[in-house]
Amino acid sequence: MDELIPLSNATLGQVAVRVPRYDRVGLRPGIVHIGLGNFHRAHQAWYLHRLFDEGLNHDWAIVGAGVRPGDGAQRDRLLAQDCLTTLIELDPSGKSAEITGAMIDFLPVEAGNGPLIRQMADPSIRIVSLTVTESGYFTDPATGDFDATHDDIQHDATNPDHPRTAFGAMIAALRLRRDAGLGPFTCLSCDNLQGNGAVLRQAVLSLAHLSDSALADWIDAECSFPNSMVDCIVPATGPAEIALAHGFGIKDAAPVTHENFRQWVIEDAFCAGRPDWHKVGAIFSDSVHDFEMMKIRILNGGHQVIAASGELLGLGTIAQTMAHPGIRALLRKTVTEEIAPHVASVPGCSAQEYLNLVERRFSNPEIADTTRRVAYDGSSRHPGFIVPSIRAGLKADTPVRGLALVSAIWARYCTGIREDGSEIAPNDPHWDLLVPAANAAKIAPKAWLEMRHFYGELVDNKGFSADFSAWMTLIQSDGVEAAIEAYTSS
Repeated sequence: MDELIPLSNATLGQVAVRVPRYDRVGLRPGIVHIGLGNFHRAHQAWYLHRLFDEGLNHDWAIVGAGVRPGDGAQRDRLLAQDCLTTLIELDPSGKSAEITGAMIDFLPVEAGNGPLIRQMADPSIRIVSLTVTESGYFTDPATGDFDATHDDIQHDATNPDHPRTAFGAMIAALRLRRDAGLGPFTCLSCDNLQGNGAVLRQAVLSLAHLSDSALADWIDAECSFPNSMVDCIVPATGPAEIALAHGFGIKDAAPVTHENFRQWVIEDAFCAGRPDWHKVGAIFSDSVHDFEMMKIRILNGGHQVIAASGELLGLGTIAQTMAHPGIRALLRKTVTEEIAPHVASVPGCSAQEYLNLVERRFSNPEIADTTRRVAYDGSSRHPGFIVPSIRAGLKADTPVRGLALVSAIWARYCTGIREDGSEIAPNDPHWDLLVPAANAAKIAPKAWLEMRHFYGELVDNKGFSADFSAWMTLIQSDGVEAAIEAYTSS
């Protein structure tokens, strides 16, 4: 292989893939984004990059930020390559790559978040966006209420000028802007949460009220929190992904792989202006809820239907689970009979058509999306993606046996032992809580449903509880595959 080209502004003319058509020196910041993981760089940053390529909106560049100590390592990687990213599209018909450059800086990651607060207080910043994971909004999984008891929230309430959380930093910056007469910014969640804008509003306002109710009222009146639906399958980066960048002759310490599909639907509610994202494929709509329900219930819910099963059976990737006839049948039957009936169509796509699309996307053999990554944080994802479909089915008196089986398989997963006896390493922020409950459920299945902070009142529903208990008993005696076969053949 020829010598690899280190990714940087100076070497863009040497790489043999698509590179930015705009002069990055002329870009000016307009967005601070908190949470510089792979998804943001493959999704929101890509839309902005393509907009810049059209010669538009060059005053909306991204300044990256993080609030966790570990974010410093990502900062070092990206600054060393001038905040450029190699995006590698994994299409079954062939791989392609491009270099994106919408991000122009990454703020120092410091205790108290001083650099982040100062940057967000700058009047050039008109949007603060976030990808901080589903569990990062301090909400109770069962009720959706704000958790004001969390240690980090209590710290930020009593130390508002030196916050630990992204929300505390946003509030501190908004205080500076209000006091200086600089006006608000839009707060834009890009996480996989139903009503993510409303969830972000709740987090910011609830925390602000703990220390400064007058500021909270100002934020409520002046800032906007648009809901958005985001969609693109983006695996984690490891040695294989870095090697893929090498295959294009590029030395990139943080390349991103992604599928050949992305979608972004956003409410047009921006208090301080916005880029023209619609000119490069984003959809501005008053019906974000319908799009997000379809995606969260079928795609994100579908991921939870298959991921734990795949992990328990030693299947490493989502594509491998889709090649397993039983798991594929479990996905189709559960979604078709128990999820899709409660999902409205969106323009140009019915729930069943969306399932067909999801099956194709999940089956892409080029996407090395691991079952472990998808199964991570089930304590947020099951309450967010599976439990709402259970409640919808119970309310409509339609079947929920498959969803009860999915819940039982998750419980079996949380015992921490695969079917071959190998150990599952901790894979949830609440792993220490889940494992004892899962082991108790081997003998008394309802012990799992008694976790009301995840399942709410479902343990009191005799029908669902009976279905769940029956599946737990069958899984214990005959295994996961036998339980799947019993359901899909019925």
